[in-house]
Amino acid sequence: MKTSVQKSWREANKDYLMASLEPVRKALKRVAGDQSSEPASPVPPPAMEHQASSALDTLCSLFNLSAFERDVLLLCAGVEIDSECAQLCAVIQGDPLRSYPTFELALATLPEPYWFALSPVAPLRYWRLVEVEAGRSLVSSPLRVDERILHYLVGLSYLDKRLSHLFQPLFATASLVPSHQALARQIGAVWSSSSEGDELPVVQLCGPEIASKRNIAAAIGTLANQRVLLLSATALPGAASELEEFLRLWEREVALDSYILLLNCQNVEPVDAVRESIIANVIEATRGPLIIASRERHAWSQRPLLTFDVRKPTPDEQWKLWQAALGEQAAALNGQLQRLVSHFSLSETSIRAIWAGVQSQLAVEQGQSAGVENLGAVMWEMCRAQARPGLGDLAQRIEVAATWEDLVVPDLQRSILQEIAMHVRQRRQVYENWGFASKTNRGLGISALFVGVSGVGKTMAAEVLANELRLDLYRIDLSAVVSKYIGETEKNLRRIFDTAEESGAILLFDEADALFGKRSEVKDSHDRYANIEVSYLLQRMEAYQGLAILTTNMKDILDPAFMRRIRFIVQFPFPDLTQRTEIWRRIFPQVAPTECLEAEKLAQLNVAGGNIRNIALKAAFIAADAGEPIRMQHLLLAARNEYANLEKTLAGAEIKGWEL
Repeated sequence: MKTSVQKSWREANKDYLMASLEPVRKALKRVAGDQSSEPASPVPPPAMEHQASSALDTLCSLFNLSAFERDVLLLCAGVEIDSECAQLCAVIQGDPLRSYPTFELALATLPEPYWFALSPVAPLRYWRLVEVEAGRSLVSSPLRVDERILHYLVGLSYLDKRLSHLFQPLFATASLVPSHQALARQIGAVWSSSSEGDELPVVQLCGPEIASKRNIAAAIGTLANQRVLLLSATALPGAASELEEFLRLWEREVALDSYILLLNCQNVEPVDAVRESIIANVIEATRGPLIIASRERHAWSQRPLLTFDVRKPTPDEQWKLWQAALGEQAAALNGQLQRLVSHFSLSETSIRAIWAGVQSQLAVEQGQSAGVENLGAVMWEMCRAQARPGLGDLAQRIEVAATWEDLVVPDLQRSILQEIAMHVRQRRQVYENWGFASKTNRGLGISALFVGVSGVGKTMAAEVLANELRLDLYRIDLSAVVSKYIGETEKNLRRIFDTAEESGAILLFDEADALFGKRSEVKDSHDRYANIEVSYLLQRMEAYQGLAILTTNMKDILDPAFMRRIRFIVQFPFPDLTQRTEIWRRIFPQVAPTECLEAEKLAQLNVAGGNIRNIALKAAFIAADAGEPIRMQHLLLAARNEYANLEKTLAGAEIKGWEL
């Protein structure tokens, strides 16, 4: 008689499992000596009182179990969920301690037995549904149902505990920017249009950052009503046996449950052949929906592959994200938000995290009733700090302090530097709002070449620009980036630009001639790769959203083709007497004690501004050690020391008229 209220699937599944176990229990009773349990006629299969299939039937269908294999699985599950089955096993085997099934017991008890069912390549053991524990022989060793499979049979589904520590579940964000939402729909449509039984194409998402790819994958999962798991390629087992175990368990999980796998290969270098081989094995073994996240395009395997480039949210999308976060406060920023969006290329996740940090900082500093007068400055510094690139040994972040007042250069050079700052500030207005970016994608990066001998102010000028624009400054020594190993230089350059992209940092490439000298004719593979490296850097400079500055003291050796692709070229001349006088007037801090210093006479020292700073600093230490204010005699001692470092002779004319 039907109940008035339909059973839940879990209740119906439990009843079905126990009903399916009954013939196995009766078979055990018959062998144990209970003849009354033998049925008079064949027992019809039980009915599942729910429209959805039972876990047992699903499992048998997924792994193509025979009737005997189904009964072996039920026997192993029965001793876990039914104490009578365990007791019957002990009775049959004549030992109260052997309350477990064995293959020998299964062959003697269950109908339609055959030996091959327990071979390593048959479904029960191949898919780890049943484990053979240690024993004296194969047939007498205990059989045990896998814990994950047991829970699945009773209606509980979860990621196998042997895998769960490797995976991170992803959940869809409250919203996704339109460009990423469109990409998620496109990928979902490709998969949903695949014919049943066809192998799904692998999707490869390329680009420098992982956050947007995570959000896109999560959105695809929401559209397909599937759970999304993130797996780092660097966490994959390296040993062959461990990798085989992982692949078998993961393939089983894909069959048991509905997962989309996002395999994060962002940090896998192309030269890591071992890791690439492991990744290829995972791709070949994964039959469910698979997304690969990588920086560059790769042909990981022979499977069908669809590749999409994932970019940060567009400037307009970032603008709207900030407006949504700020609410009514956005209007009070008076254009500061536009400048922030033009300098920092942030992901949706980063914007949310930064805004949470801004709110926290304002609450701490000013209380919950804080106004918006300090909001723009706090937002800028928070973006700058959170987007700060980690370039390790490839670059050094310079703490900038120099201002326009500290920089002594001719008016022409000063005006060019101010124009550079103007281009950086107004980049979004001209490119986006006024439509110049729609005309061409080439040459939109702002690049500058600073030319001059050491000490004439090239690095200080970069500091001044960073201070003026309130951006981080990173010095990259190209002589350290350039590698003798083919392909390494390009890899280092890619890492620099990809990492710096989000922050809009100013990149100062020292010793540009180490890479950008006149390119020779291609005589061997190293010449060819050197040309590729130069071309790659020029390409990245033209696309870089920040300011890239290169310095050299040998302009004449630079390739003209390179020079034509630099927007600004600033010649820093050796300072003349007037400029040296001005440098000496500004070199000492106001709080530094000085006495009877004459800038005009000090300017007779024929050295560049960098050497002037060295002499002033050395003189300050000499005076401090003597307990005196800084005087001309201290500067004379310091000058002689500096000239010795330069391997120059201090001429009498340079100190003529000094009163010592």
